[in-house]
Amino acid sequence: MTVINQRKTPELKADWEALERIFIRPEEHSRAVLVKYMEQILFGLHDFLRTHVGITRVASLKELSDQYINTDISKNPRKKLEEVIQGIITDIAPHAVNVASPYFIGHMTGAIPFFMVHLATIVTALNQNVVKLETSKVVSIIERQVLAKIHRYIYGFDASFYNKHVQLPESTLGSFVEDGTLANLTALWVARNTLLPPLDGFEGVEKDGMAAAYQAHRIKRCVILVSALGHYSLRKAGGILGIGNKNVIPVDIDEHFRMDLNKLKTMLAALKREPGTAVMAIIGVAGTTETGTIDPLEEIAAICAENRIYFHVDAAWGGPVLLSEKYQGLLKGIKHADSVTIDGHKQFYMPMSCGMVYFKDPQAMDQVAYNAAYVIRPGSVDLGRRSLPGSRAAVSLILGSALDIMGTGGYALLLDHGIETAAKLATEIKHRKLFQLTSPPCLNILTYRLFPENLCQTALNRLNIMLQRQQRENGHSFVSRTTIRKSGQPDMVVLRAVIMNPLTRMGILTEILDEQEAIYHNFKYE
Repeated sequence: MTVINQRKTPELKADWEALERIFIRPEEHSRAVLVKYMEQILFGLHDFLRTHVGITRVASLKELSDQYINTDISKNPRKKLEEVIQGIITDIAPHAVNVASPYFIGHMTGAIPFFMVHLATIVTALNQNVVKLETSKVVSIIERQVLAKIHRYIYGFDASFYNKHVQLPESTLGSFVEDGTLANLTALWVARNTLLPPLDGFEGVEKDGMAAAYQAHRIKRCVILVSALGHYSLRKAGGILGIGNKNVIPVDIDEHFRMDLNKLKTMLAALKREPGTAVMAIIGVAGTTETGTIDPLEEIAAICAENRIYFHVDAAWGGPVLLSEKYQGLLKGIKHADSVTIDGHKQFYMPMSCGMVYFKDPQAMDQVAYNAAYVIRPGSVDLGRRSLPGSRAAVSLILGSALDIMGTGGYALLLDHGIETAAKLATEIKHRKLFQLTSPPCLNILTYRLFPENLCQTALNRLNIMLQRQQRENGHSFVSRTTIRKSGQPDMVVLRAVIMNPLTRMGILTEILDEQEAIYHNFKYE
């Protein structure tokens, strides 16, 4: 009889010795240990994502949910870091969504350059809180520089303007926030306070509130006008700012899926005749979520100037196109905006999450300035004085470093590839009898649908829902779907493709269309 020696794994304990090892002094030979762990992440996870080009491993949400029902937190540690990392790579990553796959063309979340992992690691290790100079120092200074660089691409003022304002504590060219939702909210916060300033006996809406503001300014409601394809975050802003989300009013779109200027003018004229109604802002969208289209920004800017209305541009998606010499003209008129939203985690290819808001007037954010005794004191240079978030990571380091690594030319290659590949995909769709192109690409987003003959609109909608669900469940490739609504027309369910991965080429896109045709033929719809 052979006796096999089995080494018993030492029990892990929560004590000061263990805490010193994992928190204060990472294990003996810590340099080698930390490098080993980073190798697991950088190579193990990267190799997995590169090898498994599919979207996700086939498993139902019910099956996955059943594996994560234990809600106990153990008193003593359960795993070492090495085990945790390996478990994430082998057990969790396969069931996450591989947004790095060139076959993933359905959302505005995609692959990031590999160096972003290194930059994000540095930001995590430094753990700077950029709202307070005492917790960031030079990082706050760098953030102001990065904001000025992007501001210059938006507004194009001369060098003397930026030399004056880039590090001037009294000036704020913009702010980093977590995402486009908070960026839009910040812009409209400024717009609201600009519209409802102090008067005799009234200290302004920020201090006295909406009821007092309406009474002092003799109005009954404030409204915001935006394209019917505007992002839902704008309705959230209406609720949070107290004007009510039903007062974020959609303007019909034209045949090119852009804000209809005639409808906008008609709506403005009607609102002027309505006693007690004030237009707080008009929003132009530079890259709508559904179709990627760009509103006529220059014309909207002229309407806003004529009527003295705050003009905001939601360029969360399309803003980085300003870096492309070939296509920056698509955003003509953006320089006239009072404020602009851009997301870094979209077409600046940064990791989640990074939003930015920029203001034409360096003093605009004084409308939302706050101070506190222990931090952001009056007269301080802390960025948090005019920032919606109370704590923020130093993601400006990531964007600033990425601009150094890529240059505008590198970003232009990515942006141009997406726009031009989307145009090729549109041509391919038009050549296939089974499909209908429903919105030609303006940037790198387009919509289309499966369109066999002799089906009514309701049946076509059900068919495209079935197709998208089945392709998603197959796990090889992914397009999203949305519903296009035009005034006076029935709702139309469409498939939506977003081309932002530089590895997504026409060969892959034809495979995706072929798979959709195969799904249709295998699940013949009657």
